[in-house]
Amino acid sequence: MNPTTITAPPGTPFIDVVREFEASRTKVFRASTDPELVARWLGPRELEMDLHSYDARTGGSYGYVHRDAAGNEYAFRGVFHTVVPEERIVQTFEYAGAPDVVSVDCTTYEDLGGRTRLHTHTVFPSVEARDAALASGMEHGIVESMDRLDEVTGGDLPRASQGGE
Repeated sequence: MNPTTITAPPGTPFIDVVREFEASRTKVFRASTDPELVARWLGPRELEMDLHSYDARTGGSYGYVHRDAAGNEYAFRGVFHTVVPEERIVQTFEYAGAPDVVSVDCTTYEDLGGRTRLHTHTVFPSVEARDAALASGMEHGIVESMDRLDEVTGGDLPRASQGGE
């Protein structure tokens, strides 16, 4: 299993996440855009996911809730601004617990000859917002999500879902 690198330079409103996968760019991109697959890896293992919508296309949107064992809910939503298959996704990300703090994520999928480097550059509205997100346990969620994505892309993926997301 490859490590996940999270870089958050002091005094800047960004976070960079880099992870390499032993899977093709096609597989990693599909696992990032197919709602059935996203529900299998996004978020920490200890949280249950309720994926309300996930329309990964330019102009599409998403919304989901993570629920812990005590019944606490953590809701997230966003808009897909640019989706270029197997190359790039630009989207917003908003946690309902921090209203009006919207980050912008740009994720690229680099072909490494049958392997893939995923790189997400996230820009927050301020250094304070970035630091609050990090203090909330975001790093744990990112690392565990990337580990789970590695598991999902490590085998055969089910056939693509048909119809509306």
